[in-house]
Amino acid sequence: MKIGLYFGTFNPIHVGHLTIANHMAEYSDLDQIWLVVTPHNPFKKKSSLLDNHQRLEMVYRATKVYTKLKPSDIEFNLPQPNYTINTLTYLQEKHPDYEFALIMGEDNLKSFHKWKNYELILQGHDIYVYPRISEGTVETQFDGHPKIHHVAAPIMELSSTFIRKSIKAGKNIRPMLPEHVWEYVDEMNFYR
Repeated sequence: MKIGLYFGTFNPIHVGHLTIANHMAEYSDLDQIWLVVTPHNPFKKKSSLLDNHQRLEMVYRATKVYTKLKPSDIEFNLPQPNYTINTLTYLQEKHPDYEFALIMGEDNLKSFHKWKNYELILQGHDIYVYPRISEGTVETQFDGHPKIHHVAAPIMELSSTFIRKSIKAGKNIRPMLPEHVWEYVDEMNFYR
């Protein structure tokens, strides 16, 4: 089985995340997509994050009707800050029969050369890249790389930051969140 790992803080998960994850599940050779809830991204401030389990609950609610999409808390018990190479090594040991691939936006591919042990990641894992509108260019070493697959997924210009700010400002963002996620966010008064 080939698993695509879609890492994110999912603070909150929104329809853009779901659209991309589902597109990868339906239009690539990946069998499942695991949405890996990241406790603490080394490049993000921790203060604005909801509790790990609240974000996992949102991912669970968002994905429960999709057979190929699975929430994952695999990083919750790994040393922090989490680095992708450590998570991949742990998963490969825990599931030796699975093949793990990374899913990332083109913006992340532009900074991929700065990731811890990016050469090892690329050596052992395919990377599926979805388009993003962003500044900068992709390193030439990644052009035409046999392990990097560009997938023509829809371009989603929606961010969790925008959603959080909009909720705080009292805007109706209901169409931007999966229905069960919106209900949970509303019920729990998150981001207000």
